[in-house]
Amino acid sequence: MFEKVRDLLARELKKDAAAITPASRIKDDLGADSIDILQLLMTLEEENGIVIPDEELAHFTTVGDIVSYLENL
Repeated sequence: MFEKVRDLLARELKKDAAAITPASRIKDDLGADSIDILQLLMTLEEENGIVIPDEELAHFTTVGDIVSYLENL
């Protein structure tokens, strides 16, 4: 699941996938803004046939936070 999230972030944010780790902070390290994060989550929802509640967004600080959430569905 990490690779899928990493590759999606790399594509959406135009970053080198090799530089993205589970500890990468989505806003601080990768430069994502709120719109980027919403777009990422909408893509993940569409690709995985899931719905991520809005209240979960506040808990997504690192790439690993997103991966952990998805793995625990």
